[in-house]
Amino acid sequence: MFFHVKELQYNAKPDRPDPVYAKKLQEVLGGQFGEITVMMQYLFQGWNCRGNQKYRDMLLDVGTEEIAHVEMLATMIAQLLDNAPVQDQEEAAKNPIIASVLGGMNPQHAIVSGLGATPTDSAGYPFNARYTIASGNLLADFRANLNAESQGRLQVVRLYEMTEDKGVRDMLSFLIARDTMHQNLWMAAIEELEQTEKATVPATFNQEFEKQEVAYSFLNFSEGEESKNGRWASGKSMDKQGEFQYVDKPEALGQNPMLNPAPPYIHGTPSTKPS
Repeated sequence: MFFHVKELQYNAKPDRPDPVYAKKLQEVLGGQFGEITVMMQYLFQGWNCRGNQKYRDMLLDVGTEEIAHVEMLATMIAQLLDNAPVQDQEEAAKNPIIASVLGGMNPQHAIVSGLGATPTDSAGYPFNARYTIASGNLLADFRANLNAESQGRLQVVRLYEMTEDKGVRDMLSFLIARDTMHQNLWMAAIEELEQTEKATVPATFNQEFEKQEVAYSFLNFSEGEESKNGRWASGKSMDKQGEFQYVDKPEALGQNPMLNPAPPYIHGTPSTKPS
């Protein structure tokens, strides 16, 4: 059961309207790493969780908070569009300098949503459920969550730098701080899981069925050898199951592919395969 409280989790009121910035803000609402994505991702991971119930509870805590962030951003976008009626913009756009500024407004904010937010990114692409990751493997999911929060915080920080509006920056500073917490949360959860199982996912697969001779080899497939100086090229592997090796000149291990001729009804190129 969800229960809505009318007050926002934090303030979401700009100092002045800015329909162009409203379009930019759509990215962290409905984009690939936006708040709708992490909201859906954490909630489905929580609903589907078959592991320790502390993880289910934590996922639903954070997923529910992300609903609040969606509401904050939608409210901010709507208020950035307030007092910026289309007819005034069309009149202003007769001045070519002003027109170039207003050219970045999302027309759907006026045509489709009636000066409100939409579940889309800054280019107008609809939110896609394929952005969400809920695999049933908590370690894999938590790593995906860390990536999502890292990308999301990066985008919010960039948006912070794109405005001088104190009200917008105040809200973004709150979201940036929560992203800091969430990145640390997922790092802590990953560390905890890695203490009880192997670092590779899935931990349940028998490694005897792998080609173990290449399981920990770093293959130098580009010009130069600078990559051999990295942690990934020597020493104990991160899952503690092997030793990293640097292979300077990797060899091809597969066969020379020779395809059978196409049947006549395909009308392909005549075969040059040796008889």
